[in-house]
Amino acid sequence: MEKAVQPSLSTHSLFFQFEPTVRFSNFTVKSKELNRRKMNMRNRPPLISCCSDSAASRASLSSSAEVEAEATTATPSLAASTTTMTNALPMIRKRRRYRKQYPGEQTGITEEMRFVAMRLRNTKGKKIERDNSDKDDVNDESISTLEEDDGGGETWQPSMEGFLKYLVDSKLVFDTVERIVDESDDVSYAYFRKTELERSEGLSKDLEWFSQQDIVIPPPSNPGLTYAKYLEELAEKSAPLFLCHFYNIYFSHIAGGQVLAKQVSEKLLEGRELEFYRWNGDTAELLKGVREKLNILGEHWSRDEKNKCLRETTKAFRFLGQIVRLIIL
Repeated sequence: MEKAVQPSLSTHSLFFQFEPTVRFSNFTVKSKELNRRKMNMRNRPPLISCCSDSAASRASLSSSAEVEAEATTATPSLAASTTTMTNALPMIRKRRRYRKQYPGEQTGITEEMRFVAMRLRNTKGKKIERDNSDKDDVNDESISTLEEDDGGGETWQPSMEGFLKYLVDSKLVFDTVERIVDESDDVSYAYFRKTELERSEGLSKDLEWFSQQDIVIPPPSNPGLTYAKYLEELAEKSAPLFLCHFYNIYFSHIAGGQVLAKQVSEKLLEGRELEFYRWNGDTAELLKGVREKLNILGEHWSRDEKNKCLRETTKAFRFLGQIVRLIIL
């Protein structure tokens, strides 16, 4: 009986008989490229030292150039991007434009207001042509204080009735300003309390003296009432604008008050000096302290707020001019 023949399996026979049907072309290409680079590395000459000959140096340089050429060929996208960046247009920086400063702006807001006053008056205190650029201003009347007429040689003639109206309206304005500063919760007003420029107390003493002379004290007139009401409304809207009036009221009184007081005293009061024109210190130093504080606050104001403040300066001189004119009415 014949035995069944069992096939023998050996690793040797399987190894040589197995033929894969699938080949990976990409792997084959990469393998060839890797083998070629290995051969190049093997055939590369040794590292050139300082004592090597020139022939070996040239061979090394040529092989290095070939490697760099291959690297450049392998990364075409990088070369293309570099070329694009090189050909790009250079950046052009936009010129920065600087705004032209207002007259006196570098010093502070009070200096800007002074230039506004100078445009309204010449050095002799006479009214000059106004700049029509301030469209928000109402029609102004005389803003100058009363002085001698240089042309005719005649002087203005004050009346006692008119001077009392001037004092009463001035007291109403100063009472309003000082009360707002003292009672307001706004922090900005706190810097202008007890400046020693206050005039209300002195005006009260002057009016009391006139009463003792059997002179009837008139009630406040329209110019004073109008200005006092305007100040109260302005203080609720904007502290910067109110403080501009605050400064101009004291500045105007100190700058023109001395000449006015002297002339009125000679013509009506037989040389008596009123408390309204007396201060407990140097007026220049007192006003300087207020000016410095206002300039510091003004540094935090926007340019729009400063421009509005300059327009309010014109209004302040208009209101004050109407009150001063009561002396000769």
